[in-house]
Amino acid sequence: MAIDLFRHPRTGLSLSRLGFGGAPLGNLNRRLDDAEAVAAVTAAIDAGASLLDTSPLYGQGLSAARIGTALRRTGRDRVVLSTKVGRILEPARGDAGLGGSGRARYVDALPFVPRFDYSYDGAMRSLEQSLLLLGTDRVDIVLIHDVDGWTHGAEAVDARFAEAMDGAYPALERLRSEGVIRAIGVGLNEAAMAARFARAGDIDAVLLAGRYSLLEQGALDDFLPLADDKGIAVLMGGVFNSGVLATGPVEGALYNYRPAPPDILERVGRIEAVCRRHGTPLAVAAARFPLGHPAVASVVLGMVTPAEVARNVAAFDTAVPAALWSELVAEGLLRPDAPIPG
Repeated sequence: MAIDLFRHPRTGLSLSRLGFGGAPLGNLNRRLDDAEAVAAVTAAIDAGASLLDTSPLYGQGLSAARIGTALRRTGRDRVVLSTKVGRILEPARGDAGLGGSGRARYVDALPFVPRFDYSYDGAMRSLEQSLLLLGTDRVDIVLIHDVDGWTHGAEAVDARFAEAMDGAYPALERLRSEGVIRAIGVGLNEAAMAARFARAGDIDAVLLAGRYSLLEQGALDDFLPLADDKGIAVLMGGVFNSGVLATGPVEGALYNYRPAPPDILERVGRIEAVCRRHGTPLAVAAARFPLGHPAVASVVLGMVTPAEVARNVAAFDTAVPAALWSELVAEGLLRPDAPIPG
């Protein structure tokens, strides 16, 4: 099959509707075989999943380095590269912690410590580090990373927002005006903060993780209509809400990076039962659902083996019956105002 493309009118970028998310490639929660991880990137590019997203945070640069290895084999011109700023990497020098990252989830990562820095110079330095790790002379999309209460706490997020808008945002705006990069925006975990950035600046893209899925549609209240009105390309990550919408309500299933609570497991069980009645795997419905919204350009999925790439590509070639979405609405499991995939 050929993966469909979303042509973004603001930037002219052609974004594959299935994107490759680089967070797991940084040894998120487990160590990966290096050759297999690189092979996963190559398989995704060969399959047409040409939007590749990474960040210096992911494995303290390991994700970007693995993507760079794959690009030397496949060719840079075949992909749209997205990276992030807001952290800079410093030599660990025996520091085993993650400094400003806040979550020590990367196993056997590169020997660097990420430190938050949303200043003008910090953004420039972070982008330079990404270029070196990726082994390329250019990226297409640059996102200001993790300016949200999820990461910094409610008491600190306003100061971080001001720092980013006074520092990192003007830096990226300059690079865009000079044609060095094609698109700028933010990558975060909160729809309300995404809307705040969309109102405060002239942004092209938002990578929103976990806030528009079969479990959560709160982004419909404000951010997604605003993005549609402004022509912002939304890259939807975290569509499995950390895993529970992929595994189903099994023991140990994760929701928002933690063990799923009983009410979430019960709701996922009901959603899965509807999917089963319509002959559709839960993970397929979860991956396809966000693409129903006109502002959503791509669903960005983490893939760490060629087999996972093949499964996700097949999911995007699987017809989902319209009756499935209708039953989810009728059962009160999906908001009636949620646009459904055609």
